[in-house]
Amino acid sequence: MNKSARLSAVLERLADGGSVDVGDLAEEFGVSQATVRRDLLALEQHRLLVRTHGGAIAKAVSYELPLRYKTVRHAEEKRRIAKEAAKLVTEAMTIGLTGGTTTTEIARALADRQGLTIVTNALNIASELAIRPDIKLMVTGGVVRSQSYELSGPVADTSLSGIRMDLAFIGVDGVDARAGCTTYQEVEAHTNGVMVEHSSHVVVVADGSKVGKVAFARICEISAVDELLTDESADPAAVQALASSGLRVRFA
Repeated sequence: MNKSARLSAVLERLADGGSVDVGDLAEEFGVSQATVRRDLLALEQHRLLVRTHGGAIAKAVSYELPLRYKTVRHAEEKRRIAKEAAKLVTEAMTIGLTGGTTTTEIARALADRQGLTIVTNALNIASELAIRPDIKLMVTGGVVRSQSYELSGPVADTSLSGIRMDLAFIGVDGVDARAGCTTYQEVEAHTNGVMVEHSSHVVVVADGSKVGKVAFARICEISAVDELLTDESADPAAVQALASSGLRVRFA
């Protein structure tokens, strides 16, 4: 396991259990305890955990993983979802993309298409598509968040309010039949909700680990979404609840 994957795994275990042990991590990752300690030091320097004697604890009860650490989580599932999502896109469409690792994979899957207009509030997506001459790219204004690279706030909301998208792919941190589509940050949630409101067809893209989960801030209710595109690892009971609410669920 490379360093990036180890750091992501440490943060994921902290999010789930609140603490980690150096010895347990060394055995799980197949590396020395000295390597694990260096990993924990690197994460502490980014203020993502607090080291303790023999391990580390989460800096908060619940927190959002920075995008650079999310990238290696469920990577294959996200690529499959992106490939399936790209099949929904036809020539001359205007496509909305929120930020997120799955929507980033969708942007990459669409990068060689011609005649598309892509609207995004994600700086990392914009930087990848800006060099594609056959794609018309529109980037919202707004305040950037270093955690997600997303632009959000009133300026972004106003930008999105003035256009209409044929199809929007919405990244989430949780999707649940009762709680709806959720993410960690309320201002970002509101901006993504504006994209939902101004799209003719809305597809939530989420790997199975996010299905049935609820994060802090609501983006929209399930009734505002047309489809969920996920993978087979999603909790069957959560999927059934979503389907029973009238949402079409596709598996990649």
